[in-house]
Amino acid sequence: MADKRLNLRQKILVAGTLFGMFFGAGNLIFPVHLGQMAGSNVLPAIIGFIITAVGIPIFGVAAIGITHSDGLQTLSGKVSKGYGVFFTCILYLTIGPLFAIPRCATVSFTTGLAPLVSAEREGLALLLFSAVFFAFVLFFSLRPGKITVWIGKIINPLFLVFLAVLVIAALINPGASVSTIEPAEGYRTGAFTASFIEGYGTMDAIAGLAFGIVVIDVIRRMGVNNDDIVARDVLSSGVLAGILMAVIYVLTILMGAQSRGLFETSENGGIALTQLAGHYFGSAGQIILAITITFACLKTSIGLVTSCSETFTKMTKGKISYPVWAVIFTVFSFAVSNVGLSAIIEYSIPMLMLIYPPAIALIVLALVGKFFRHDRAVYIATMVGTWFAAIFDCMKTLPQSVQNALRLDIPIGFAKKYLPLFDDNLGWLLPAAVGFAVGIVIHSCKRKTAR
Repeated sequence: MADKRLNLRQKILVAGTLFGMFFGAGNLIFPVHLGQMAGSNVLPAIIGFIITAVGIPIFGVAAIGITHSDGLQTLSGKVSKGYGVFFTCILYLTIGPLFAIPRCATVSFTTGLAPLVSAEREGLALLLFSAVFFAFVLFFSLRPGKITVWIGKIINPLFLVFLAVLVIAALINPGASVSTIEPAEGYRTGAFTASFIEGYGTMDAIAGLAFGIVVIDVIRRMGVNNDDIVARDVLSSGVLAGILMAVIYVLTILMGAQSRGLFETSENGGIALTQLAGHYFGSAGQIILAITITFACLKTSIGLVTSCSETFTKMTKGKISYPVWAVIFTVFSFAVSNVGLSAIIEYSIPMLMLIYPPAIALIVLALVGKFFRHDRAVYIATMVGTWFAAIFDCMKTLPQSVQNALRLDIPIGFAKKYLPLFDDNLGWLLPAAVGFAVGIVIHSCKRKTAR
Protein backbone atom coordinates (compact mmCIF):
# COMPACT_ATOMS: atom_id res chain seq x y z
CA MET A 1 0.00 0.00 0.00
CA ALA A 2 1.37 3.40 -1.03
CA ASP A 3 2.30 5.85 1.67
CA LYS A 4 -0.31 8.53 2.26
CA ARG A 5 0.32 12.02 0.91
CA LEU A 6 -1.59 15.21 1.54
CA ASN A 7 -4.14 16.19 -1.06
CA LEU A 8 -4.47 19.78 -2.24
CA ARG A 9 -7.17 20.64 0.29
CA GLN A 10 -5.06 19.32 3.16
CA LYS A 11 -2.01 21.21 1.91
CA ILE A 12 -4.06 24.40 1.89
CA LEU A 13 -5.14 23.69 5.49
CA VAL A 14 -1.52 23.18 6.54
CA ALA A 15 -0.54 26.30 4.63
CA GLY A 16 -3.20 28.20 6.58
CA THR A 17 -1.71 26.89 9.83
CA LEU A 18 1.75 28.03 8.75
CA PHE A 19 0.46 31.43 7.72
CA GLY A 20 -1.34 31.84 11.03
CA MET A 21 1.85 30.96 12.93
CA PHE A 22 4.07 33.33 10.98
CA PHE A 23 1.88 36.28 10.13
CA GLY A 24 0.74 38.51 12.94
CA ALA A 25 0.01 42.18 13.23
CA GLY A 26 3.67 42.82 14.03
CA ASN A 27 4.65 41.55 10.58
CA LEU A 28 3.08 44.65 9.04
CA ILE A 29 5.10 47.26 10.86
CA PHE A 30 8.31 46.28 9.08
CA PRO A 31 7.19 46.15 5.42
CA VAL A 32 5.24 49.43 5.69
CA HIS A 33 8.23 51.18 7.24
CA LEU A 34 10.55 49.50 4.73
CA GLY A 35 8.48 50.89 1.87
CA GLN A 36 8.74 54.39 3.30
CA MET A 37 12.53 54.13 3.48
CA ALA A 38 13.08 52.35 0.14
CA GLY A 39 11.08 54.80 -1.96
CA SER A 40 11.93 54.48 -5.65
CA ASN A 41 14.33 51.59 -4.89
CA VAL A 42 11.40 49.47 -3.81
CA LEU A 43 12.09 46.51 -6.17
CA PRO A 44 15.46 45.40 -4.74
CA ALA A 45 14.06 46.13 -1.28
CA ILE A 46 11.13 43.78 -1.90
CA ILE A 47 13.45 41.00 -3.08
CA GLY A 48 15.78 41.29 -0.09
CA PHE A 49 12.93 41.44 2.42
CA ILE A 50 11.07 38.45 1.00
CA ILE A 51 14.20 36.28 1.14
CA THR A 52 14.55 36.71 4.91
CA ALA A 53 10.88 37.24 5.80
CA VAL A 54 9.41 34.46 3.64
CA GLY A 55 12.01 32.16 2.09
CA ILE A 56 14.23 31.42 5.08
CA PRO A 57 11.30 30.87 7.52
CA ILE A 58 9.71 28.30 5.20
CA PHE A 59 13.02 26.49 4.80
CA GLY A 60 13.40 26.63 8.59
CA VAL A 61 10.20 24.64 9.02
CA ALA A 62 11.33 22.27 6.26
CA ALA A 63 14.68 21.76 8.02
CA ILE A 64 12.92 20.31 11.05
CA GLY A 65 11.02 17.90 8.80
CA ILE A 66 13.93 16.87 6.55
CA THR A 67 16.17 16.00 9.51
CA HIS A 68 13.31 14.10 11.21
CA SER A 69 13.90 16.18 14.33
CA ASP A 70 11.36 16.35 17.15
CA GLY A 71 12.08 20.02 17.74
CA LEU A 72 14.68 22.76 17.74
CA GLN A 73 16.72 21.27 20.58
CA THR A 74 17.21 18.05 18.61
CA LEU A 75 18.16 19.89 15.43
CA SER A 76 20.60 22.28 17.08
CA GLY A 77 21.87 19.34 19.15
CA LYS A 78 23.58 18.13 15.96
CA VAL A 79 26.29 20.63 16.92
CA SER A 80 26.45 19.31 20.49
CA LYS A 81 24.02 18.53 23.29
CA GLY A 82 25.07 21.64 25.22
CA TYR A 83 24.73 23.82 22.14
CA GLY A 84 21.22 22.44 21.62
CA VAL A 85 20.19 23.64 25.08
CA PHE A 86 21.96 27.00 24.67
CA PHE A 87 20.54 27.79 21.23
CA THR A 88 17.03 26.68 22.17
CA CYS A 89 17.09 28.94 25.22
CA ILE A 90 18.40 32.01 23.41
CA LEU A 91 16.02 31.54 20.48
CA TYR A 92 12.89 31.09 22.59
CA LEU A 93 13.82 34.03 24.80
CA THR A 94 14.21 36.19 21.68
CA ILE A 95 10.83 35.25 20.19
CA GLY A 96 9.37 35.35 23.67
CA PRO A 97 9.79 37.69 26.65
CA LEU A 98 12.83 39.64 25.44
CA PHE A 99 11.35 41.10 22.26
CA ALA A 100 8.43 39.45 20.42
CA ILE A 101 5.89 39.31 23.26
CA PRO A 102 6.55 42.88 24.49
CA ARG A 103 6.40 44.05 20.86
CA CYS A 104 2.86 42.66 20.59
CA ALA A 105 1.69 44.92 23.40
CA THR A 106 3.49 48.01 22.11
CA VAL A 107 2.25 47.51 18.52
CA SER A 108 -1.30 47.34 19.89
CA PHE A 109 -0.77 50.49 21.96
CA THR A 110 0.91 52.41 19.12
CA THR A 111 -1.93 51.73 16.69
CA GLY A 112 -4.66 52.16 19.29
CA LEU A 113 -4.25 54.44 22.27
CA ALA A 114 -1.10 56.38 21.37
CA PRO A 115 -2.82 58.71 18.86
CA LEU A 116 -5.44 59.59 21.49
CA VAL A 117 -3.15 60.69 24.31
CA SER A 118 -0.73 63.58 24.64
CA ALA A 119 3.01 62.96 24.49
CA GLU A 120 3.53 63.72 28.20
CA ARG A 121 0.90 61.15 29.21
CA GLU A 122 1.98 58.47 26.77
CA GLY A 123 4.23 56.70 29.32
CA LEU A 124 1.44 56.34 31.87
CA ALA A 125 -1.04 55.28 29.18
CA LEU A 126 1.35 52.58 27.96
CA LEU A 127 1.83 51.34 31.53
CA LEU A 128 -1.92 51.01 32.11
CA PHE A 129 -2.61 49.51 28.69
CA SER A 130 0.18 46.93 28.97
CA ALA A 131 -0.97 45.99 32.49
CA VAL A 132 -4.46 45.17 31.19
CA PHE A 133 -3.06 43.51 28.05
CA PHE A 134 -0.76 41.17 30.00
CA ALA A 135 -3.43 40.45 32.60
CA PHE A 136 -5.49 38.93 29.78
CA VAL A 137 -2.40 37.16 28.40
CA LEU A 138 -1.65 35.54 31.77
CA PHE A 139 -5.29 34.65 32.41
CA PHE A 140 -5.66 32.74 29.14
CA SER A 141 -2.12 31.31 29.23
CA LEU A 142 -2.95 29.68 32.58
CA ARG A 143 -6.32 28.53 31.27
CA PRO A 144 -5.69 27.48 27.66
CA GLY A 145 -8.96 26.87 25.89
CA LYS A 146 -11.01 27.91 22.90
CA ILE A 147 -10.41 31.63 23.29
CA THR A 148 -7.27 31.57 21.13
CA VAL A 149 -9.04 29.45 18.51
CA TRP A 150 -11.97 31.87 18.49
CA ILE A 151 -9.70 34.85 18.11
CA GLY A 152 -7.77 33.08 15.38
CA LYS A 153 -10.90 32.19 13.41
CA ILE A 154 -12.68 35.52 13.86
CA ILE A 155 -10.16 38.29 14.50
CA ASN A 156 -7.40 37.24 12.11
CA PRO A 157 -9.74 37.02 9.08
CA LEU A 158 -11.29 40.35 10.12
CA PHE A 159 -7.82 41.86 10.35
CA LEU A 160 -6.87 40.54 6.90
CA VAL A 161 -10.13 41.81 5.37
CA PHE A 162 -9.58 45.29 6.82
CA LEU A 163 -5.97 45.19 5.67
CA ALA A 164 -7.09 44.27 2.17
CA VAL A 165 -9.55 47.19 2.11
CA LEU A 166 -6.85 49.56 3.41
CA VAL A 167 -4.27 48.35 0.86
CA ILE A 168 -6.74 48.63 -2.03
CA ALA A 169 -7.76 52.14 -0.98
CA ALA A 170 -4.11 53.19 -0.68
CA LEU A 171 -3.08 51.70 -4.03
CA ILE A 172 -6.08 53.17 -5.88
CA ASN A 173 -5.53 56.61 -4.35
CA PRO A 174 -1.77 56.76 -3.77
CA GLY A 175 -0.18 59.64 -1.95
CA ALA A 176 2.55 59.74 -4.58
CA SER A 177 4.09 57.69 -7.36
CA VAL A 178 6.74 55.31 -6.04
CA SER A 179 9.20 56.46 -8.70
CA THR A 180 9.14 60.02 -7.30
CA ILE A 181 10.00 59.06 -3.69
CA GLU A 182 13.59 59.71 -2.67
CA PRO A 183 15.07 56.69 -0.84
CA ALA A 184 16.27 57.19 2.71
CA GLU A 185 19.94 57.03 3.65
CA GLY A 186 21.11 53.42 3.37
CA TYR A 187 18.56 52.61 0.67
CA ARG A 188 20.00 54.75 -2.10
CA THR A 189 22.69 52.26 -3.11
CA GLY A 190 22.17 49.29 -0.78
CA ALA A 191 18.41 48.72 -0.77
CA PHE A 192 18.76 44.94 -1.20
CA THR A 193 21.10 44.32 1.73
CA ALA A 194 19.32 46.86 3.95
CA SER A 195 15.95 45.19 3.36
CA PHE A 196 17.53 41.73 3.76
CA ILE A 197 18.51 42.76 7.29
CA GLU A 198 15.13 44.47 7.84
CA GLY A 199 13.53 41.07 7.27
CA TYR A 200 15.25 39.87 10.44
CA GLY A 201 12.79 42.03 12.37
CA THR A 202 9.86 39.74 11.59
CA MET A 203 11.71 37.03 13.59
CA ASP A 204 10.02 34.45 11.38
CA ALA A 205 13.16 32.47 10.52
CA ILE A 206 13.85 31.71 14.16
CA ALA A 207 10.11 31.21 14.73
CA GLY A 208 10.12 28.63 11.92
CA LEU A 209 12.78 26.64 13.77
CA ALA A 210 10.80 26.88 17.00
CA PHE A 211 7.38 26.01 15.61
CA GLY A 212 8.28 23.60 12.80
CA ILE A 213 7.43 20.60 14.94
CA VAL A 214 3.87 21.92 15.36
CA VAL A 215 3.27 21.81 11.59
CA ILE A 216 4.86 18.39 11.32
CA ASP A 217 2.52 17.08 14.03
CA VAL A 218 -0.45 18.49 12.11
CA ILE A 219 0.64 16.62 8.97
CA ARG A 220 1.19 13.37 10.90
CA ARG A 221 -2.30 13.64 12.41
CA MET A 222 -3.61 13.77 8.84
CA GLY A 223 -2.22 10.27 8.36
CA VAL A 224 1.17 10.92 6.73
CA ASN A 225 3.76 8.69 8.39
CA ASN A 226 6.67 8.49 5.93
CA ASP A 227 9.31 10.97 7.09
CA ASP A 228 10.42 11.85 3.57
CA ILE A 229 6.83 12.52 2.48
CA VAL A 230 6.25 14.60 5.62
CA ALA A 231 9.25 16.74 4.72
CA ARG A 232 8.01 17.22 1.14
CA ASP A 233 4.48 18.05 2.30
CA VAL A 234 5.89 20.59 4.78
CA LEU A 235 7.84 22.25 1.97
CA SER A 236 4.95 22.27 -0.55
CA SER A 237 2.52 23.61 2.07
CA GLY A 238 5.15 26.15 3.04
CA VAL A 239 5.38 27.35 -0.55
CA LEU A 240 1.63 28.03 -0.57
CA ALA A 241 1.86 29.95 2.72
CA GLY A 242 4.92 31.78 1.43
CA ILE A 243 3.15 32.93 -1.71
CA LEU A 244 0.36 34.50 0.36
CA MET A 245 2.85 36.14 2.72
CA ALA A 246 4.90 37.45 -0.21
CA VAL A 247 1.82 38.98 -1.86
CA ILE A 248 0.87 40.78 1.36
CA TYR A 249 4.43 42.01 1.88
CA VAL A 250 4.73 43.34 -1.67
CA LEU A 251 1.45 45.24 -1.41
CA THR A 252 2.18 46.69 2.03
CA ILE A 253 5.71 47.73 0.99
CA LEU A 254 4.22 49.55 -2.01
CA MET A 255 1.60 51.11 0.24
CA GLY A 256 4.34 52.32 2.57
CA ALA A 257 6.37 53.80 -0.27
CA GLN A 258 3.36 55.67 -1.68
CA SER A 259 2.47 57.01 1.78
CA ARG A 260 5.54 59.25 1.65
CA GLY A 261 3.48 61.57 -0.51
CA LEU A 262 1.18 62.04 2.49
CA PHE A 263 3.46 61.74 5.53
CA GLU A 264 7.08 61.98 6.53
CA THR A 265 8.90 58.72 7.21
CA SER A 266 7.49 57.44 10.50
CA GLU A 267 9.51 56.41 13.53
CA ASN A 268 8.08 52.90 13.15
CA GLY A 269 5.54 51.04 11.03
CA GLY A 270 2.87 51.06 13.71
CA ILE A 271 2.63 54.83 13.47
CA ALA A 272 2.52 54.62 9.66
CA LEU A 273 -0.37 52.13 9.71
CA THR A 274 -2.37 54.34 12.06
CA GLN A 275 -1.75 57.40 9.88
CA LEU A 276 -2.85 55.52 6.75
CA ALA A 277 -6.00 54.13 8.38
CA GLY A 278 -6.93 57.62 9.60
CA HIS A 279 -6.23 59.23 6.22
CA TYR A 280 -8.38 56.85 4.18
CA PHE A 281 -11.14 55.95 6.66
CA GLY A 282 -11.03 58.60 9.37
CA SER A 283 -11.33 57.87 13.08
CA ALA A 284 -13.52 54.81 12.39
CA GLY A 285 -10.70 53.25 10.40
CA GLN A 286 -8.22 53.89 13.20
CA ILE A 287 -10.57 52.29 15.73
CA ILE A 288 -11.14 49.19 13.59
CA LEU A 289 -7.40 48.86 12.96
CA ALA A 290 -6.63 49.25 16.66
CA ILE A 291 -9.19 46.65 17.78
CA THR A 292 -8.24 44.00 15.23
CA ILE A 293 -4.50 44.45 15.78
CA THR A 294 -4.94 44.33 19.56
CA PHE A 295 -6.82 41.04 19.42
CA ALA A 296 -4.41 39.57 16.87
CA CYS A 297 -1.45 40.55 19.07
CA LEU A 298 -3.24 39.17 22.13
CA LYS A 299 -3.60 35.79 20.44
CA THR A 300 0.04 35.83 19.39
CA SER A 301 1.18 36.73 22.91
CA ILE A 302 -0.87 33.95 24.49
CA GLY A 303 0.60 31.48 22.01
CA LEU A 304 4.17 32.66 22.65
CA VAL A 305 3.83 32.61 26.46
CA THR A 306 2.32 29.14 26.25
CA SER A 307 4.99 27.85 23.87
CA CYS A 308 7.91 29.32 25.85
CA SER A 309 6.50 28.08 29.16
CA GLU A 310 5.99 24.55 27.84
CA THR A 311 9.51 24.50 26.37
CA PHE A 312 11.22 25.65 29.56
CA THR A 313 9.08 23.32 31.69
CA LYS A 314 10.30 20.45 29.52
CA MET A 315 13.92 21.65 29.64
CA THR A 316 13.85 21.88 33.45
CA LYS A 317 12.16 18.46 33.61
CA GLY A 318 9.22 19.94 35.48
CA LYS A 319 11.30 21.21 38.41
CA ILE A 320 9.89 24.64 37.61
CA SER A 321 6.21 24.22 36.76
CA TYR A 322 4.35 25.58 33.75
CA PRO A 323 2.33 28.17 35.77
CA VAL A 324 5.52 29.56 37.31
CA TRP A 325 7.16 29.96 33.89
CA ALA A 326 3.96 31.57 32.54
CA VAL A 327 3.99 34.14 35.34
CA ILE A 328 7.73 34.83 34.91
CA PHE A 329 7.49 35.33 31.15
CA THR A 330 4.35 37.46 31.38
CA VAL A 331 5.68 39.77 34.10
CA PHE A 332 9.04 40.15 32.34
CA SER A 333 7.30 40.91 29.02
CA PHE A 334 5.15 43.53 30.76
CA ALA A 335 8.27 45.25 32.10
CA VAL A 336 10.05 45.23 28.73
CA SER A 337 6.98 46.49 26.86
CA ASN A 338 7.09 49.77 28.77
CA VAL A 339 10.28 50.91 27.08
CA GLY A 340 8.14 51.55 23.98
CA LEU A 341 7.94 50.11 20.46
CA SER A 342 10.81 52.10 18.93
CA ALA A 343 13.18 51.17 21.78
CA ILE A 344 12.21 47.48 21.55
CA ILE A 345 12.94 47.50 17.83
CA GLU A 346 16.23 49.35 18.37
CA TYR A 347 17.50 46.89 20.98
CA SER A 348 16.17 43.82 19.19
CA ILE A 349 18.30 44.54 16.13
CA PRO A 350 21.67 43.68 17.76
CA MET A 351 20.19 40.48 19.19
CA LEU A 352 18.79 39.48 15.81
CA MET A 353 22.12 40.29 14.15
CA LEU A 354 23.68 37.86 16.62
CA ILE A 355 21.19 35.02 16.40
CA TYR A 356 20.01 35.14 12.77
CA PRO A 357 23.32 34.11 11.11
CA PRO A 358 23.64 30.90 13.21
CA ALA A 359 19.95 30.21 12.59
CA ILE A 360 20.37 30.58 8.82
CA ALA A 361 23.55 28.47 8.91
CA LEU A 362 21.74 25.74 10.87
CA ILE A 363 18.88 25.71 8.36
CA VAL A 364 21.28 25.43 5.40
CA LEU A 365 23.27 22.65 7.09
CA ALA A 366 20.06 20.73 7.80
CA LEU A 367 18.90 21.04 4.19
CA VAL A 368 22.22 19.83 2.68
CA GLY A 369 23.21 17.57 5.55
CA LYS A 370 22.64 14.31 3.70
CA PHE A 371 25.63 15.12 1.48
CA PHE A 372 27.99 14.98 4.48
CA ARG A 373 25.87 12.56 6.56
CA HIS A 374 25.15 15.30 9.08
CA ASP A 375 28.68 14.96 10.39
CA ARG A 376 29.01 16.90 13.63
CA ALA A 377 32.43 18.18 12.55
CA VAL A 378 30.81 20.15 9.71
CA TYR A 379 28.18 21.60 12.03
CA ILE A 380 30.75 22.64 14.63
CA ALA A 381 33.20 24.19 12.15
CA THR A 382 30.44 26.15 10.41
CA MET A 383 28.99 27.42 13.67
CA VAL A 384 32.38 28.52 15.00
CA GLY A 385 32.92 30.69 11.91
CA THR A 386 29.37 32.01 11.93
CA TRP A 387 29.24 32.94 15.62
CA PHE A 388 32.69 34.55 15.46
CA ALA A 389 31.56 37.02 12.79
CA ALA A 390 27.99 37.44 14.09
CA ILE A 391 29.36 38.83 17.35
CA PHE A 392 30.95 41.71 15.41
CA ASP A 393 27.68 42.35 13.53
CA CYS A 394 25.93 42.49 16.91
CA MET A 395 28.48 44.98 18.26
CA LYS A 396 28.08 47.26 15.26
CA THR A 397 24.32 47.57 15.65
CA LEU A 398 24.30 48.29 19.38
CA PRO A 399 23.22 51.85 20.29
CA GLN A 400 26.09 54.30 20.01
CA SER A 401 26.02 55.01 23.74
CA VAL A 402 26.57 51.31 24.48
CA GLN A 403 29.37 51.10 21.92
CA ASN A 404 31.10 54.07 23.53
CA ALA A 405 30.70 52.72 27.07
CA LEU A 406 32.14 49.31 26.14
CA ARG A 407 34.88 50.74 23.89
CA LEU A 408 33.73 48.62 20.97
CA ASP A 409 35.31 50.86 18.36
CA ILE A 410 38.47 48.68 18.31
CA PRO A 411 36.80 45.30 17.55
CA ILE A 412 34.37 47.00 15.16
CA GLY A 413 37.28 48.62 13.35
CA PHE A 414 39.01 45.23 13.14
CA ALA A 415 35.91 43.64 11.59
CA LYS A 416 35.43 46.56 9.21
CA LYS A 417 38.98 46.09 7.94
CA TYR A 418 39.13 42.30 7.65
CA LEU A 419 35.56 41.00 7.17
CA PRO A 420 34.16 41.31 3.62
CA LEU A 421 30.54 42.57 3.45
CA PHE A 422 30.76 43.79 7.05
CA ASP A 423 29.47 47.22 6.02
CA ASP A 424 26.41 45.47 4.56
CA ASN A 425 25.78 43.59 7.84
CA LEU A 426 26.68 40.32 6.13
CA GLY A 427 30.16 39.91 7.51
CA TRP A 428 29.30 36.41 8.72
CA LEU A 429 28.94 34.93 5.22
CA LEU A 430 32.63 34.34 4.43
CA PRO A 431 33.58 32.98 7.89
CA ALA A 432 30.58 30.65 7.74
CA ALA A 433 31.65 29.43 4.28
CA VAL A 434 35.24 28.95 5.47
CA GLY A 435 34.02 27.02 8.51
CA PHE A 436 31.86 24.83 6.29
CA ALA A 437 34.81 24.14 3.97
CA VAL A 438 37.00 23.20 6.93
CA GLY A 439 34.27 20.90 8.21
CA ILE A 440 33.96 19.19 4.84
CA VAL A 441 37.72 18.62 4.74
CA ILE A 442 37.62 17.07 8.22
CA HIS A 443 34.67 14.92 7.17
CA SER A 444 36.49 13.71 4.05
CA CYS A 445 39.63 12.87 6.05
CA LYS A 446 37.56 10.89 8.55
CA ARG A 447 35.95 8.89 5.76
CA LYS A 448 39.33 8.09 4.18
CA THR A 449 40.72 7.00 7.57
CA ALA A 450 37.70 4.75 8.13
CA ARG A 451 38.27 2.85 4.88
